[in-house]
Amino acid sequence: MGRATRRVAACAAAVLLASGLQITLAHGDTTPPRIDLTVLVIDDGGPSVAAITAELKSQGTPYKVVSLNDPNRPVINAAFLSDTLNGQPRGKYQGIVLPNENPFPNSAAEMTAIATYEAAFNVRQIDAYTWASPAVGLNYAQNPGFVGTLDGFQAATTAAGTSGPFGYLKGSVPFEDNDPNVSESYGYLATPLANLPSGASFVPLVDAQIPNSTTRGSLVGEYTHDGRKELVVTFVYNQYQQQFRLLARGMVDWITQGVHLGYDRNYFATHVDDVFLADDRWSTTLKCTPGDVTCPPGTPGTTNPIRMTPDDANYLKQWQAANNFTLDMVFNGGGSEDWKADNNTTVDPTANQMIADQNSYRWVNHTYTHPYLGCVQDVSVVPWRCTKDASGNTVWVDQNTINTQIKNNFDWATKNGLNVDPQVLVTGEHSGLLTAPQETSDNPNLAPALAANGIKFTGSDASREPAQRAVGSSTLTVPRYPMNVFYNAGSAQEEADEYNWIYTSKANGGSGVCENNANSTCLPKPLDTTTGYQSYIVPLEARIDLGHVLSNDPRPHFVHQSNLSEGRILYPVLEKILGTYRSLYADNTPIVNLGEREIGQEFQKRAAWNSAVASGQVTAYKIGNNVTVSAPAGVQIQATMPTGTSQKLAIGSTAFGSAYAGTLSGWVSPSALQSSVALQLPSGSAPAAPAAVAPSVAAKSVPAPAPADKKVVPQGVATPVPVGPSDTTRKPAAKSLVPGSGTPVPGKDVVNGDNGQGNQSGKASGGTASHGSTTGRSGTR
Repeated sequence: MGRATRRVAACAAAVLLASGLQITLAHGDTTPPRIDLTVLVIDDGGPSVAAITAELKSQGTPYKVVSLNDPNRPVINAAFLSDTLNGQPRGKYQGIVLPNENPFPNSAAEMTAIATYEAAFNVRQIDAYTWASPAVGLNYAQNPGFVGTLDGFQAATTAAGTSGPFGYLKGSVPFEDNDPNVSESYGYLATPLANLPSGASFVPLVDAQIPNSTTRGSLVGEYTHDGRKELVVTFVYNQYQQQFRLLARGMVDWITQGVHLGYDRNYFATHVDDVFLADDRWSTTLKCTPGDVTCPPGTPGTTNPIRMTPDDANYLKQWQAANNFTLDMVFNGGGSEDWKADNNTTVDPTANQMIADQNSYRWVNHTYTHPYLGCVQDVSVVPWRCTKDASGNTVWVDQNTINTQIKNNFDWATKNGLNVDPQVLVTGEHSGLLTAPQETSDNPNLAPALAANGIKFTGSDASREPAQRAVGSSTLTVPRYPMNVFYNAGSAQEEADEYNWIYTSKANGGSGVCENNANSTCLPKPLDTTTGYQSYIVPLEARIDLGHVLSNDPRPHFVHQSNLSEGRILYPVLEKILGTYRSLYADNTPIVNLGEREIGQEFQKRAAWNSAVASGQVTAYKIGNNVTVSAPAGVQIQATMPTGTSQKLAIGSTAFGSAYAGTLSGWVSPSALQSSVALQLPSGSAPAAPAAVAPSVAAKSVPAPAPADKKVVPQGVATPVPVGPSDTTRKPAAKSLVPGSGTPVPGKDVVNGDNGQGNQSGKASGGTASHGSTTGRSGTR
């Protein structure tokens, strides 16, 4: 046991008597204390504490931060941690996150107060990142042991971890290695002390093999001592890294003992835009998309647009069934009518096939012909600008045009027997919503048109506006992530060629836009257009998107129908995402696949909940096996509870939540005649402590001096390393370079000037683009 730990234990009894915590002990078994459902975070400014804080925030779990770098911070003492309320002992925090086992080197009294509080109120502690030493129940990381970079290591949950807080994982916990030239992790692999005091134990929950040894060393372990439990983490991480994302849910469940406000899900939804339209094709020769405003002046429109066939529709249905995953069809009925007119027929076999199979999908209105619904575009310059009237005012697409586009698509669906959610929409190119820098506000005609058509949720571009917001008084946005599977690519070769153009420097034959964007990076060399899609783009995009899935993020991703046609290039990405996910997570933690309305409602409920928590309007506490939560009227409560929890009603009870990741969780409201939510936990719901490591398998203690630098934080942890040049998640200020989203990428020989193409709407529907009109047959991204 380290000096600090011994000092804490020695002072505990004295502090109990001096602080008033003896009240709790006196009540003892007959009157359990009240524990408020808030987590205390002691922040040193490091990435690991920040990661845990981000997880608490993401889940909607109330927490209080005390910054060690704040000279005016409160002193952590008994009065800060506990008091009495109506004569009953109250613990103000249900768990405590510390940067390490003792972040108060010059204030022993504060650490003593924390240790005493934890023992008295059965409150747990996470040591967010510490080095292996006897102070945390471990041998020094020597003989056997390892100290250093963990990039690419393959860690795993132990039997105790799988049966305990990490039971939602299948076992594997791979460490990232995004850049071979940057250290992205650091840690200590060490074995538990063999000769711990009576009653103390150290149980590894996540470990990895020590290099050049057959022994495994702990990375995350539960240290029980002096009536307390610590989760000892001996590697450093940030909030984006996959190794942390895999463990984050379990860390929160561990510190809260499975009883906390907020919850976590792994969401994944994919919207397929432009269904029934045909998409323009990237030209590998011109390095632009004919029919798009980024091509040089005089470039003819696309003559061979990309459109799904009946075989593609059949393949999609079969693929979904085989992979247990449903896609959302974001459709333009006018595209079908245009295809029939262009082909001099009255039958559209592709549309007929998909409508016959309509119950296999979810359907979203994408407007009838996919026109641009923001300002009237002037594309005589690159990038385009808004048309101005004689007084210099922006000329907007009128409300009647927007109304007609929404209504005509619903009418087409009704006429063709297609059942569509009447409350959701995605406008073409998310148009009508602000599009900086050209449009700094929404089209003022958009909100009344949405309201008139009963639209409650409309899709937005998450690369431009990541948060949900209101459009008028009756509609909310649903931010969508653009995938780097381009709308104008029907084959792997086209995709790789365009990817090279966007993400390669001018010196290497690219557009150079990646080197002119401070938040972007360039490929070291162009991809092989024959193999680059499968070998580089697919695994890269899958890792980016999987990062969203593992971040409690309901935002859907969007691609285009062209990606399900010809080379069917979307499927390898989806298969990589789903396959990797299902190799990491147990069957009790499936991907949650929601429709646009459900996603919008989830964000809406989160916003109300987070606002109530931030304004101090939520009160929640646990007394024994009873949990009580109060929130403002109309605000639903989100919570995670052990299996077997029920909601107590004014008369009787009902089941709480739904099963996910080995717990129950969900949204809940007070029943009739109640002002608060009352939950009854199952008897003995507190998790039992894992068995201690037996002396026969614990490594021999090896005395060693403390390293000069105990806790190394590599630059690749302090500053998140992008997965690749198209990863904007780890660079929040970065603009997406996905065609049709974020920053436009000009084609070859196009400069910021007249391109001679008039007012062009961009994307073919099977015929030619209709210039100078917002109601013609063309669409856009």
